[in-house]
Amino acid sequence: MEFHLKRKIAFGLIMALFTTGIISFTVISVNLGFIEMFIEVWLKSWLIAYIIAVPSILIIGPQIGKLIHYLFKEDFTKN
Repeated sequence: MEFHLKRKIAFGLIMALFTTGIISFTVISVNLGFIEMFIEVWLKSWLIAYIIAVPSILIIGPQIGKLIHYLFKEDFTKN
C-alpha cells in the first residue's frame, strides 16, 4: 500500500475516533444527563457512531476533496 493512501486511511480513522467520541459524549450528556449508566451508554453509542463514520469518511472524503478543489481552484489565466 502506498504511503499517501496509508496517510489518508490513518487520518480517517483518527478523525472518526475523535469526532464521534466528542459528538456522542455531548449528545448523550445533553439528552440523558449524567445518569448511572452514562459510560456504558456512551461507549456503546460511540462504537456505533465510529463504525458508521469510518467508511463514510473514507468513501465521502475524496469526493468532498474534489468539490473543495473545484470550488477554490486558482485561475492561473488571470496572472
